[in-house]
Amino acid sequence: MTSPAEQAAASPNRPSSPPTSPPVADRRPVTAEHHGRSRTDEYDWLRAKGTPEVTAYLEAENAWTEASTGHLAALREALYGEIKARTKETDLSVPSRNRGWWYYGRSFEGREYGASCRAPVTDENSWVPPQPDDDAGPDQPALPGEQVMLDHDALAEGHEFYSVGGVSVSVDGTRLAFATDTVGTERYVLEVKDLTTGELLPDRIEGVLGGGVWSPDGHDLYYCTVNDAWRRDKVWRHRVGSTEPDDLVFHESDERFDVGIGRSRTQRFLVIASSSKNTSENRYLDCADPDAEWVVFHPREEGLLYGLEHAVIAGEEVFLVQHNHTGADFEIGTCPIAPTPPSGWTPLIPYDERVRLEDVAAYRGHLVVHQRSGGLTQLRILELGSDGVGDDYVVEFPQEVYTVGAGGGAQFDQPVVRVSYTSLTVPSSVYDYDVRSRELSLRKQQPVRGHDPAAYEERRLWAVADDGERIPISVVCRRGARGPEGEERPIPFLLYGYGAYEISIDPGFSVPWLSLLDRGAGVAIAHVRGGGEMGRRWYDDGKLLHKRHTFSDFAACARHLVATGWATPERIVGEGGSAGGLLIGVVANEHADLVGGLVAEVPFVDALTTMLDASLPLTIPEYEEWGNPEGDPETYDYLAGYAPYDNVGPRACPPILATTSVNDTRVLYVEPAKWVARLRATAPDHDGRPDVLLKTEMSAGHGGVSGRYRAWRDRAFRQAWMLDRMGLAEATPLA
Repeated sequence: MTSPAEQAAASPNRPSSPPTSPPVADRRPVTAEHHGRSRTDEYDWLRAKGTPEVTAYLEAENAWTEASTGHLAALREALYGEIKARTKETDLSVPSRNRGWWYYGRSFEGREYGASCRAPVTDENSWVPPQPDDDAGPDQPALPGEQVMLDHDALAEGHEFYSVGGVSVSVDGTRLAFATDTVGTERYVLEVKDLTTGELLPDRIEGVLGGGVWSPDGHDLYYCTVNDAWRRDKVWRHRVGSTEPDDLVFHESDERFDVGIGRSRTQRFLVIASSSKNTSENRYLDCADPDAEWVVFHPREEGLLYGLEHAVIAGEEVFLVQHNHTGADFEIGTCPIAPTPPSGWTPLIPYDERVRLEDVAAYRGHLVVHQRSGGLTQLRILELGSDGVGDDYVVEFPQEVYTVGAGGGAQFDQPVVRVSYTSLTVPSSVYDYDVRSRELSLRKQQPVRGHDPAAYEERRLWAVADDGERIPISVVCRRGARGPEGEERPIPFLLYGYGAYEISIDPGFSVPWLSLLDRGAGVAIAHVRGGGEMGRRWYDDGKLLHKRHTFSDFAACARHLVATGWATPERIVGEGGSAGGLLIGVVANEHADLVGGLVAEVPFVDALTTMLDASLPLTIPEYEEWGNPEGDPETYDYLAGYAPYDNVGPRACPPILATTSVNDTRVLYVEPAKWVARLRATAPDHDGRPDVLLKTEMSAGHGGVSGRYRAWRDRAFRQAWMLDRMGLAEATPLA
């Protein structure tokens, strides 16, 4: 076997000829001790980002991955072509109305990023979006009076990576604040554009996390920055046009807490939210009072989470408080516009343990509540009248498994709710729900050429975990793929899992997945604990000292697919990213018999090392998710018992494809790099080395490559590898 340095010597980017064996990382043991326990790490030297030897190693791994998957080149190109052919490349989003303008995004054939646009409202009495020219080219307006606010392809020119952190128009519509990242580190440059002249103003703020928030008068721009540990800890105010230093509005000193800032839909309040995983505190500024100061609504109490929304109910201005004071799945109460303790929060939507209240948005005539029950998302409407809250109901949809949400509603007096809807078979759809008439009008469905939802079946299955908990699984496959009714046979499956941070992986449509389904595979989402699919308890029962439930739930879902005849272990491919990549790492160590392959994307596989180092980005704020192994021996032992890197051993593991990015600030590239090196050195297979591949993006961040065509090629690469593991690399797609 050749060393990475030897393989990379012929070129700074890749070897002159394809390698014939995988790279071998040097073993340079470093031993550390915590709580009387010793750990030895042979590959910590890979942490030296940018050094010639580390770069050479990563490029050698890329060369080996390319050589090992060369036989899939034609399949990758076919998959990319299928994604491209199904996608309407020149298209635009449904215009969303806000203060005299229709706002929308456009995409153009052959261009990676598209444009952010707006056009003037011509009928003040109509909330029906105008019919644009979907096929208009980049030099043609899609709507009369169109203004291109941002040409993203022009902004991305000359950069390998481009991402937008936030786009915000001032209340009077004359200025645009936008944030861009051209490295992948998620540290954005915030700039301001004059929309009346098209000129870029001299205001330029570097090191911003996310975008900017305008004051209602449009004079000030608020933004957040991060500290060296990548924690968003400061809120600043910038006076547009001023060359004076920006004002520090708030500094969060508690290392567990992040901050954010937003503006109420009524335009009256600015709110700074400071929160950890289980505690929050909000302060507000009354913009209607020129002499107002920031006011703490309610001081933080350990374990109390709450959020604020400004509303007008029965002619009275109130705060809506979404909180967990009465129960883990939250309640919504009201209180006066003043600092108020929990005892003064009058229930508006009382606590119901069967319903997880996730968000509330207030409009002049109604409230929109995002909630979930029974593992599904729901959209709830509370109509407001002169006497207060009137009818309270959930908008119904026909599918067994679906995802629904509301968005695009920035104007307080709008009478319609913009609704997003999708399922595993139904492409992303945009509806307008008119609260006055209770009519649901389809405005647009994602165009997918050649797709017929009726050609596929989607189901909700339930696995039983080791402790008896029922775990939901969302499943989709092509009708008839399993054979005639009563004679169903197993088919290959992609089983996706995440399970962390109370993030729900709700079922939604995927164009790339069609290439798997049409070759006879199925796709399943394991809604494991650690996510939020079944409410707050689902999250609480899959973190800290309950984290192992995430992994055993995934294993239970795989076993259920096999036991009920949907799949066989050797043709199940597991996939997960970031915290879901940790799940995949544990499966590789502990449940290898349940899968035939694993894809780990930017995987958090060296969890113990990361959580032991408080100087690393995000470690301290993550104590409430994973625990503090440096300060607690029990947590140390628990984490050490499942952390994938620490538990690689001399046992066979399934074939693995791991992906990472060198500029990722959330999960450092060194985690999968070390993991792959240790797997290759430790885990045997039939010819003495495991089938483990590492693909590193050399100019990207946590989300991988930027640009839609690059993203399609990246997805085609991974799916070609999956199909090969499923035994479907030669399969002909069904028409």
